[in-house]
Amino acid sequence: MDVDEMSAAGSWTPGMVAGELGISPVTLRTWASRYGVGPSLRADGRHRRYSDADVRRLQHMRRLIDRGIRAREAAAAVFSGVDEALPDVSRDRRVGELEQASEGLEFSAIAALLDETLDAMGAARMWTEVLLPVLRNLDRRWLRGDVCFESEWALTTEVSFALQRYVSRFTGTRPDRTVLIACCPEERHSLPVEVLRASMAEVGIPAVYLGHMVPAETTAGMVDRLEPVLVVLWSMSPSTVDLLLCRRLQRRGFAVAVAGPGWEGLNVRGAPWVNDLASALDLTAERSKA
Repeated sequence: MDVDEMSAAGSWTPGMVAGELGISPVTLRTWASRYGVGPSLRADGRHRRYSDADVRRLQHMRRLIDRGIRAREAAAAVFSGVDEALPDVSRDRRVGELEQASEGLEFSAIAALLDETLDAMGAARMWTEVLLPVLRNLDRRWLRGDVCFESEWALTTEVSFALQRYVSRFTGTRPDRTVLIACCPEERHSLPVEVLRASMAEVGIPAVYLGHMVPAETTAGMVDRLEPVLVVLWSMSPSTVDLLLCRRLQRRGFAVAVAGPGWEGLNVRGAPWVNDLASALDLTAERSKA
């Protein structure tokens, strides 16, 4: 590879972007000159580079063109937010595009698709109408013996990043009356509560999310310091449930709700169980406003 083609993370050369989009460098230069969609970074005095955000927008523009939108209108929609005339994208098409990008390990395309879908649908609808069908298709492939770990890892990793970007837009929530969302210490599957956090941000419910695989001592310490109005303790499976942590927080006087299928059938006195997004949102809204 030529030295000029090498780039640091988040800094793309025109040749790399053209290859990622599947277009010629000439077309990329034409888009930049005609529609003002060129690179936004200046690496040195001579060369300009594309940022990750530039590439995600160009991926969106390319998808709109593939859907029959003229290049000028596609560029205006992506880079100016003028999208009133754009046709709706069907759920099945969003699912198919995301599956194809995940299968090809096209990380920037996955990121762009997720950002676009969050903008169009919000966190809850993206989860139920797009992500769950993709994840269930991957599960079916596993059951057939088709090992697809790489595709699943690429998808779930980019979902977490996309949700973080999305939540960062909502800065107007109050710092008090916070709900703390925590996975049980051994729980690795955190996407449902990451969606919950994003859905709470959309409606102005202040929340702190600790991440997955957080030690019990760290969770307890964070609860002591933040004094949330509610702790949501998530577990995907019975093997990761931490009943001792739940009771420890309750003994310290904190309200706890247990969430996820791992808690099903357990008698957790004083801790309501929620196992769907709507119920979790209702509960957190109620406690936050109390």
